[in-house]
Amino acid sequence: MTDTTTRADDLVALARADRLRPRFHFTAPAGWLNDPNGVGQVGGEHHLFFQHNPLAPVHDRIHWGHAVSDDLVRWRDCPIALRPGTGPDAEGCWSGVLVDDGGTPTIVYSGRADGRELPCLAVGSPDLERWEALPEPVVAAPPAGDLTAFRDHCVWREGGRWRQLVGSGVRGEGGCAFLYESDDLRAWRLVGTLASLPAGEPDLDDPDWTGSMWECVDFFRLTPEGTSAPDAALGGTHALIFSAWHEGATLQPLVALGSYVGDRFAIERVQRLDLGRRHAYAPQTYRDETGRRILWSWMQEARTDAAMIAAGWSGAMAIPRAMALDAHGVVRQEPVAEVATVRTEALVDGAWSGPALDIEVDAVVAPGERLEVAVLATPDGAERTVVVVERDADGTTTLALDRARASLDATTDRSPLAGPVPHAAEAVHLRVLVDRSSVEVFCEGIALTARVYPTRDDALLAGLDGTARVVASGAWAMDDAEQADRRLGA
Repeated sequence: MTDTTTRADDLVALARADRLRPRFHFTAPAGWLNDPNGVGQVGGEHHLFFQHNPLAPVHDRIHWGHAVSDDLVRWRDCPIALRPGTGPDAEGCWSGVLVDDGGTPTIVYSGRADGRELPCLAVGSPDLERWEALPEPVVAAPPAGDLTAFRDHCVWREGGRWRQLVGSGVRGEGGCAFLYESDDLRAWRLVGTLASLPAGEPDLDDPDWTGSMWECVDFFRLTPEGTSAPDAALGGTHALIFSAWHEGATLQPLVALGSYVGDRFAIERVQRLDLGRRHAYAPQTYRDETGRRILWSWMQEARTDAAMIAAGWSGAMAIPRAMALDAHGVVRQEPVAEVATVRTEALVDGAWSGPALDIEVDAVVAPGERLEVAVLATPDGAERTVVVVERDADGTTTLALDRARASLDATTDRSPLAGPVPHAAEAVHLRVLVDRSSVEVFCEGIALTARVYPTRDDALLAGLDGTARVVASGAWAMDDAEQADRRLGA
């Protein structure tokens, strides 16, 4: 066994030993994980590629990890798909997408070299396990202008040709997405700006601020009747997902809804995609073989770099979610149905306890009332994370997560997270997924994702409180869905 193999095995063992590492959410075997990439379903199997540093839990020398699943919750590691080379991706293989080029699996991604990112392309084997990158970028330079950045891709077929979006921003103006066209995925012509929004003065504390640059752009047709690739000829509502970024700060994922006509997307409204802000960052979606729009996102950490290095790992994926557009024009999302297959025993009411739980509550929250669900709590309450659903006197419903006592470790982020639940009736359905250091909340299709780090081994309790009338409730322990024997680089 080589020294490199030994170090890799030691890093995997270190990560596996961390009691705060999620077990039914997807994580890399060890090291660093960030954006979901190349998500899709091929021949019945779901593929998840992801930004990955197998050498250490730090953002450096980014590779593309790869995993495959039959059911979206139990994943098998595949060989690393892309590695930094000697050309346009010498400093890393950054975010991108997987497309089918007439039967040939193809990845379009941002290669980083000499401090900048450019669109690159790699061709895969039929089993998607062996990849060969082209030696030169497929777009030689960004568009002219003072751009804040230029990276991340969305690629689709429309009208007999390929179309591509690249996320960007114009300094002093705001974020945007540039539109390109191609006949063969290799020679691209700039069409222009598909969409943009004025940023105004930077406000990193505003959860609705659209940023000075749009990362991880994703564009698709989304109507109450269903979803498909973008198609101006079909009309109907289209959705543009982007992650607001500003000078290295990853802020929040947003979804713009509007009309796609010709070469322009007219934005009519913008919605927060997750009330947890950066804890559900860099979303990417695909339409699966059943017609669902499946959304993935990166659960960023909320602890220090030193803590991540000591743990041997950083980053996990949020639970895959099914997206839909309701009759009010609001984007809703719920965990895919397959998540329920990870449930083991149903827990007795009043005795909910465990590091990994799936909780469902139906309640009537009248004006002036609130529902509270405490999770990862110690018996004395010294550590506890509290989900709150509250209805104001005017009927406005708010979903919040109180992390003030989530951890006795003062170096972790314990700031509050909250936002509106639009068009909510008094009767609400709440679902809370807990997985050691992750909490995902869904209230009437509005999501709130966060990370918490209880320090005590007895921070396991969960329970209900508040003034709302609980109609029904239940909790289930969740199984460890992680592959048993994992190796870096598979």
